[in-house]
Amino acid sequence: MELSSLLHELHLSSSEKSLPSPSPPPITELLSRLQEKLTCSSSDSEKSSLIGRVERLFQTADTDWLFSGQAELHAAYSSLVCALIGCAALPLCEDDCSSLPASAYQSVPSRAEPVCSTLTALLRTLGNVGGQSGLLLAVAPPICVFAVTHFQEQAWTSSSSRAAAQILQEALLKAGGWRDSPHLLMGDSSEGGEEGGGTSRGIVGGILDVLQPQLSKENWHSCEAVKLVFAWTLLQVTRPSLSPHLPRLLAPSLLFNDHFRQENCILGVRCLHHIVLTTPAADLCQFNTAEVVYQALFKHLYTSEAAVIQPALSCLLDLLLVLERPPSSLAPSSSPRKPCRHDDVLRLVLTHMEAEHKLSLRRIYASALPLCVDRMGVAVCRHLRRLERVVLGYLEVGDPPEETSRLKILEALQKTIRAAWPRVACRVAMLLRCLLKLLLDVSSDSQLGDSVRQELMNQTTLCIKQLDGLSDGGLQPLLLQVDSSCCSSEVVDCLSTITVTTDR
Repeated sequence: MELSSLLHELHLSSSEKSLPSPSPPPITELLSRLQEKLTCSSSDSEKSSLIGRVERLFQTADTDWLFSGQAELHAAYSSLVCALIGCAALPLCEDDCSSLPASAYQSVPSRAEPVCSTLTALLRTLGNVGGQSGLLLAVAPPICVFAVTHFQEQAWTSSSSRAAAQILQEALLKAGGWRDSPHLLMGDSSEGGEEGGGTSRGIVGGILDVLQPQLSKENWHSCEAVKLVFAWTLLQVTRPSLSPHLPRLLAPSLLFNDHFRQENCILGVRCLHHIVLTTPAADLCQFNTAEVVYQALFKHLYTSEAAVIQPALSCLLDLLLVLERPPSSLAPSSSPRKPCRHDDVLRLVLTHMEAEHKLSLRRIYASALPLCVDRMGVAVCRHLRRLERVVLGYLEVGDPPEETSRLKILEALQKTIRAAWPRVACRVAMLLRCLLKLLLDVSSDSQLGDSVRQELMNQTTLCIKQLDGLSDGGLQPLLLQVDSSCCSSEVVDCLSTITVTTDR
């Protein structure tokens, strides 16, 4: 369709003013009128028709006219892009207690598809022209937010709308010469693309500018997509590009982390963990940031939700390395090592382990225990009594089919024996009794797979070897008395390896 005909349909041609020859108005005036019509239109059919005309405009109009002018061009295009995106806006939640039903999003996919198509047409035209990097960087952040909102599998998307949004995202990458989404966000600059020129610059700052008004404490939960777009952005930004934006990335992550809904809480912990792993320790400790994150995560250890405890505990253990040196790395000295946050975490974990009966939580705590013991080193002696009760209690209870809890407890016991062997020596008899019973139980358990059974018996045997080393081979006379008359040949074979050689 010729430009003059299209302008006439939009009632924007010069013939409207009774001029002798039709001529297109300045592009900024046209974009402003289009934005006004899209914003003021109340009918979905009218909006859909207008969006289609805008798409044809980007496809057929002369590019010199489309991108003429500089002073107001970026603002005009940005306003039009935002108006187009607003035509497919998601409905807002009235409160933060629950999500909207799927029926509330029923019309969103059909409204999002033409918007994706129109924005794709704009990006392809921009990409063909080249030399419009400033304009592209101006419209890229809202377009990227829109594409990310709609290419994820959510209640407000359909297969066709997701495909359209994916095409839009690919057109955005191609238009700016970005290799992939991380390159789009961070650019080529060592500081996240904030200082480079051209489209080598990243747009993470622009995306945060778009999201910031919706990420306040009062209204971040109003739109379900905002937290997902924020997380998508954050989890792809790596060192050193994250540090310049740390304050704006940390605040929403803490908001999600503190929310009472489990899915939001888990998302917040994931975001905080990425920040901990990606931000240099010096930046994270500045302004007491690391301590704030520590307190926000530590409280999750009091919950009974396995889905929250697992990521929170993992993040805490990584954060502790930022806050303080682990006791195991401290040089020996005559003065006793002072208790620290590592002690606080291990003490609370052991307290919960003693009383925990849920298998899912027992696995999580048991999986974290070896690393905790390893970090503590000889300082684990401060927790030895409680640790002993946990070890004995967990080895008595099976955890089929993988026996994760028992295997991790055996690993923790081995590390404890190596780190605190002088204090373990007086507990050899009690531990040996428990380990021999475990060998017998495992060898006769028909429900265990062969590989799991063999691994359990191997790790148990290794623990007994370590105990024998502590007693200077004093266990060997006792172990030699065990024969096939009182246990299976598998147990005898395991014990025979201890009497042949001793791990000192």
